[in-house]
Amino acid sequence: MAAFLSLAVPPKLPQAWVDGFTSGLLRLATRYNVTLAGGDTAQSPDGVLADIVVLGSVSRGKAILRSTARPGDRLFVSGSLGGAAAALHKMFRQPRCRLRPNDYKRHFFPEPQIDLGRALRSRSLASAMIDLSDGLSTDLSHICEESGVGAVLFEERIPLAAIGKDQQRVSLKDALHGGDDYELLFTARPGKRVPAGIAGTPVSEIGRITRGRKMILQNSHGSRELRPQGWEHFRG
Repeated sequence: MAAFLSLAVPPKLPQAWVDGFTSGLLRLATRYNVTLAGGDTAQSPDGVLADIVVLGSVSRGKAILRSTARPGDRLFVSGSLGGAAAALHKMFRQPRCRLRPNDYKRHFFPEPQIDLGRALRSRSLASAMIDLSDGLSTDLSHICEESGVGAVLFEERIPLAAIGKDQQRVSLKDALHGGDDYELLFTARPGKRVPAGIAGTPVSEIGRITRGRKMILQNSHGSRELRPQGWEHFRG
């Protein structure tokens, strides 16, 4: 429905940067018919600080929650994971290396899965859902905690993103714990048929919901407990 932007910039930041930032934000907002309804601007002593709040609506009783997963549900994720985090790590490791945005689209051009979310709701496919902004391990833990369940992830089925000019696959660590992918993680009841692609987006089955409260990562060599290691807002 609407977005609000608070932006703080250092005094010597070129106006061209601000224009480019605003242009990119408005271009994405226009595509999804979102109005930039207000916000605030301020001076920052060091670096750029941006905070965006987005408002939406859903028909009463039709929201897909984090708290409605049940034991036996299958676990799905859209797209591929770890691309945004891997690009960020590369920039920190090589601060003088200027990345080509088109080679690292997951970081520079994040895409909200609006059409997929609407399709999952309208077709009654998802029993619980969350977007992957804080990383797979952390966001899955939110579903488990809210629903009072556990989960098993099948390591070989986790879709790893490809980055760079050579489209190299990211590490499992980035796919499990990296944030800012903005893909959708959702569960489906055992009897539901979930296509491999929905609303033009690939969908992968990566695990199942269990009765125990732990998250388990399983591969051909065995299994181990998976702890949330993505972004946690109040961790010191």
